[in-house]
Amino acid sequence: MISIPHKTKQFLVLLIKVLIVGGAFYFIYNQLANNDKLDWQKFIVLFKKNQSVSGISFILLLSVLNRYFEILKWQNLSQYIHKITVAESTKQVLAALTAGLFTPNGVGEYAGKALFFAKKDTKKVIFLNLICNGIQMILTVIFGIFGLLYFNTQFHVITSQTVLILFGICFLLFGILFFSKKINIKGYSIEKLIHKINEIPKNIHQRNIILGICRYLVFSHQYYFLFLAFDVDLPYLTLMSAISSVYFLASSLPTFQFLDFAVKGSVAVYFFGILGVNEWIVIFISTLMWFLNVVLPVVIGSYYVLNFKTKELA
Repeated sequence: MISIPHKTKQFLVLLIKVLIVGGAFYFIYNQLANNDKLDWQKFIVLFKKNQSVSGISFILLLSVLNRYFEILKWQNLSQYIHKITVAESTKQVLAALTAGLFTPNGVGEYAGKALFFAKKDTKKVIFLNLICNGIQMILTVIFGIFGLLYFNTQFHVITSQTVLILFGICFLLFGILFFSKKINIKGYSIEKLIHKINEIPKNIHQRNIILGICRYLVFSHQYYFLFLAFDVDLPYLTLMSAISSVYFLASSLPTFQFLDFAVKGSVAVYFFGILGVNEWIVIFISTLMWFLNVVLPVVIGSYYVLNFKTKELA
């Protein structure tokens, strides 16, 4: 095995940290500066018209709560390995978010969190992170299906026949998964996965679900209140059904974290276009959601990445 000198190792770690942070900020700048669909003049006019200290503070508070519930989720799940404080969970979540910014579907986030734990716990950390993200995805799907069905009853985006076909496909997939749960692929099976999930205490799962619901309600309503701030006057259920549909469909598409707002924005343009909302408003709100809930946490996470100590790898 090749032995790397300590100074060389320190330099490589520093180089990786600088590349992660530099890459994150480059992608953020590139998306904000080179997006020709963002009409900053219109935004400034509307902002000056509706600017309110209390309104801005409220929107920022929702961003803090969104990430705070994610931090609590990780603190709750990681106690299965060992207990960590809210401060430690904050450091791990934000640093991992920064590391996963320009990786497909935030894969780098899994590796980022694993670096804060002993090497022997790497598989457990990845598994717990999968559960952490998995419950959020399941909730997005559940709320999204109900939202899409309600939206469809109002605007008939898809036919009743298509809805039945989609439900038929879902039941077929669940049936296949149920009857094939004992099939082993390289030592892994659905039955073993379920057994691993059941090894985690029920109270941890319950808190994970409750915190996941709280987080979903926070970021979906942040979207809702931003539309109100941009003078979009639509019934609550109609707006929320469109928002839940956008998150459902956008989350099912493979993407990079730094392109998240572009994917959600394009899906949102279609749905809110049906509602008669101006395209530039939809794109701006999608960009603001990305900026408030990804860019700002990444700025803070960059500090934790740059201050990450190699001894934490032990």
